[in-house]
Amino acid sequence: MNLQDDDFELFGLEKQFAQDRAEVDACWKDLQRQAHPDKFAAQGAAAQRVAMQWSVRINEAYQRLKDPVKRAAYLCELAGFPVNAHTNTAMPNAFLMQQMEWREALDDARGLEPLEELSDMVQNSKEQVLHHCAEQLDEQHDYAAAVGLVRILMFIEKFDHDLKQRLDQFA
Repeated sequence: MNLQDDDFELFGLEKQFAQDRAEVDACWKDLQRQAHPDKFAAQGAAAQRVAMQWSVRINEAYQRLKDPVKRAAYLCELAGFPVNAHTNTAMPNAFLMQQMEWREALDDARGLEPLEELSDMVQNSKEQVLHHCAEQLDEQHDYAAAVGLVRILMFIEKFDHDLKQRLDQFA
């Protein structure tokens, strides 16, 4: 293992958006098994500290690779197109209007059924944007366009989190 490897190289995966989650999980388990600090107990404290650093690095990579939005943002960053979600909040007007409509629907929802309908709409929208993002990253290699889609996905995830909190009130 090399600390300079990107997450995909570390996990032995092709550098692309489309990933098999089961394969990512299996690679993570294998790498964790190789780097587990207990395996290095006989080699002393220094070897265990290095193993712990590797374990942390493997877990950080796993968090990025298993999550489609984080993976897309990471691919954009690797290609020289950082998402900069905290400083670049520009969004297409149509998406901003959709967000406002979703927020109003969330605020106005009285009962489980309208919340579930809204959740279905949000999930469908997320799947469409994820599909478009996959096309931009894996087929067209248009990282600049993918950056905008990643920011949209981040907004959708934030809204989905808020929506799930409301749905949890009915559980």
